[in-house]
Amino acid sequence: MYSEKVMDHFQNPRNVGEIEGASGVGTVGNAKCGDIMRMYLDIDENGIIHDCKFKTFGCGAAVATSSMATELVKGKTIQEALQVTNKAVMEALDGLPPVKVHCSLLAEEAIHAALWDYAEKHGIKIEGLDKPKSDISEEEVEEEY
Repeated sequence: MYSEKVMDHFQNPRNVGEIEGASGVGTVGNAKCGDIMRMYLDIDENGIIHDCKFKTFGCGAAVATSSMATELVKGKTIQEALQVTNKAVMEALDGLPPVKVHCSLLAEEAIHAALWDYAEKHGIKIEGLDKPKSDISEEEVEEEY
């Protein structure tokens, strides 16, 4: 059911924890399944993400997608991080079961929420970044099983 990469990131998640004095913090959830994801970003003066950590309350797929998302944005510019989609997270994990696709949406939204917080703290607008939803179940489409 789950790929080896999903199992690896679930059993050995990367970048778990908090960043004290983070540049941006984003929290998103899914009311339907109860998953909550918080993403912390440490962004330098050149707009490079030096560190990224997460705390997730949720299923194994939620932990794995959080872990992979942090790996995908670390060392990237803000604009590059903005391009990390749920599809990119799923591909990096060698896929997710259809009923767990929403976990990758949570990871994408958590990145956006942390970037939004960073922009708000610094009084800047990040091109292409819209205000994220705090509950992704609002936009979820019915998945076929």
